[in-house]
Amino acid sequence: MTTTNFLTKVGFQKLQEELDHLHTTKRMEVAARLHEAMEGGELIENAEYEAAKNEQAFVEGRIQELEILLATAQIIVENGKPKKHDAIQIGSKVTIKEGNFEAETFIIVGAAEANPREGKISNESPIGKSILGHRLGDVVKVETPGGIYNVKIIKVG
Repeated sequence: MTTTNFLTKVGFQKLQEELDHLHTTKRMEVAARLHEAMEGGELIENAEYEAAKNEQAFVEGRIQELEILLATAQIIVENGKPKKHDAIQIGSKVTIKEGNFEAETFIIVGAAEANPREGKISNESPIGKSILGHRLGDVVKVETPGGIYNVKIIKVG
């Protein structure tokens, strides 16, 4: 079963740059460390060799993960100027308000690109899942492990 990974153009580009860096620079650095460690004598008791082998495994695992992620990526377009009747979708910039709390603004992105500190929440998060398909002015019930609450969509775009 192949999962679609939703990414913005910028997110796709960042992951592609990371993959390129791992393929070229990082692989060569790890290979050099392994070579140096192998020259260091007895491999059975060589901690540097073990550390380099572990790093190599991590790098190769990350390369494989990124290759799959990028191969199954669907580029999302962030909404320019959505109309009042437009439904919220991946790529939408949304402002919500919960009760008396301050309003929060974020962009809905795929899970691989989610970063709440940068204002990017996953379409698979409780809020993201709940507001997808809704419109400006809707009050939406959000179910989280911490409880259920309502948010009002006060701006889209």
